[in-house]
Amino acid sequence: MDLLPSSAPLAAKLRNTLIQYHSIGDSEWRVAKKTKDATVWRKPSKEFSGYLYKAQGVVEDVTNRIVDHIRPGPYRLDWDSLMTTMDIMETFEENCCVVRYTTAGQLWNLIAPREFVDFSYTTRYEDGLLTCGISLDYGEVRPNFVRGFNHPCGWFCVPIKDYPSHSLLTGYIQTELRGMLPQSAVDTAMSSTLANFYSDLKKALKPDK
Repeated sequence: MDLLPSSAPLAAKLRNTLIQYHSIGDSEWRVAKKTKDATVWRKPSKEFSGYLYKAQGVVEDVTNRIVDHIRPGPYRLDWDSLMTTMDIMETFEENCCVVRYTTAGQLWNLIAPREFVDFSYTTRYEDGLLTCGISLDYGEVRPNFVRGFNHPCGWFCVPIKDYPSHSLLTGYIQTELRGMLPQSAVDTAMSSTLANFYSDLKKALKPDK
């Protein structure tokens, strides 16, 4: 088990990595899934043998409220159907924390429940926000869970020009689920999870919730 890294250098490196992903040209991405709420693309990851996924969709709300629902905190468990528990293990200044969370089994439990321990950082980006994370080898693995690993991932949320009550939400996710899994099952699960993320989030943000 590693000791916790210094938060400031890790946050800066993570932010720079996500901004680099955000500048990847359209021609490098291949569409993996399209729904009425979002489009999901993928390209081979440079971090591991799986894919880096990109998801994008318009969400009808202001950036701060959207990001408050995505980053570690009181809202996420209420609406994210994949997440089953969340504990903030350590808090640093500058909107940084270490969070442990668990996810439900997927694809009729072909993918068993997973546990992740992530360093999370939220910062300003252009006129909006970026909330990003990376997994750490920290803390004991809980019984009955496989410890997954999130390579650099994050969500950019910026207001749409002339429509400030609408935001463009763009995510970059590269999750190494680990365990003995067929790659096709992982790919199916990741594309569907990201598309569902947008529809669940939109429901959670509706004023009548």
